[in-house]
Amino acid sequence: MGLFTKGSTEKICKYSIKGRDRDIQKGVQETLSQIPEGFTIAVQDESIFVYDVIVRRKLWLPKGIRPSVVTVTGSHQRTCVFGTLTVDKRQLFRQYDVFNQDTFLDYLKQVKKRLGKVVMFTDRARQHQSKNVQKYLKENNDSVRILYFPKGSPEFNAVEECWRQGKYDLLVSKYYPKFTDLKSSISKYYRTRRFNLNIVKYLSRKQN
Repeated sequence: MGLFTKGSTEKICKYSIKGRDRDIQKGVQETLSQIPEGFTIAVQDESIFVYDVIVRRKLWLPKGIRPSVVTVTGSHQRTCVFGTLTVDKRQLFRQYDVFNQDTFLDYLKQVKKRLGKVVMFTDRARQHQSKNVQKYLKENNDSVRILYFPKGSPEFNAVEECWRQGKYDLLVSKYYPKFTDLKSSISKYYRTRRFNLNIVKYLSRKQN
């Protein structure tokens, strides 16, 4: 299906970014015109949220100089959110402790259960292309199909905007006493927030 097939990246790398975008847009149009009847178009992605522990300490300076307070930030635990948006404005977000082939496979099963028949655009992360995932897709070809974006093209995926908004709302100037507090806030945010993004505009790069 157009540019969204295995091995297509080599062709794209021969062109400039502008030319590459035109080729991807053409591939998108070809792909969208071939979506099987009864299937929904979707885009999918994952993002890591890092729990930063903020500690305020006094910094002791030479005698006669007033001690100041500095902020020391250390990244520790992390959680991963999987997200999917459909062309008819439905969405599915799930949180996992890690991003690997097993969690992605579990998420695909949730997609099938919650969203029905989908043709899903996603990136070429190795977790998306493992043998177990390919086996599942082959066995469930009548309900879940994946098309891979060329490498280095996150701008075509509307879910990236969900991560941008979420990290701003959840992480900027926010303090969570415990890691579980952050995880709970993330779950509530993506369970209740409606993004209403036009994924076809992103796929076609028609942002205006």
